[in-house]
Amino acid sequence: MSVSNTSDIFSKMLKIQLIATMAVAVVMFLFFSLHAAVSAVLGGASVLAGAYLASVVARRSVGNADATAILVNLLKAEAVKIMVIVAVLMITFVFYKQLVPFALIAGLAAAAIFSGAALSQVKRVI
Repeated sequence: MSVSNTSDIFSKMLKIQLIATMAVAVVMFLFFSLHAAVSAVLGGASVLAGAYLASVVARRSVGNADATAILVNLLKAEAVKIMVIVAVLMITFVFYKQLVPFALIAGLAAAAIFSGAALSQVKRVI
């Protein structure tokens, strides 16, 4: 897989996650409050930030033919993603006093679910 193809896959995945997060935020705003919408955006942003940084780590293995190196890089990328998500969520819980937990979880879930869905759709193109 070429570098440009890999970049296209990651950028499409991030766009789909962003759209899903914004859709949940709009629903939360319309049915609940501004704080619910902000909470949904923060939940989705944690997944987006983690996915972006994981994609940076995962790109290191592009062009490498060694299966072990590729697997290690993917495991590192997944660890980075999880650590970033946890860190952003901890910061959110500490500093955002008007947090709406349900909305935060909904934004996080939408971004995470659509991450997998985006990757499964992109695989069909490859």
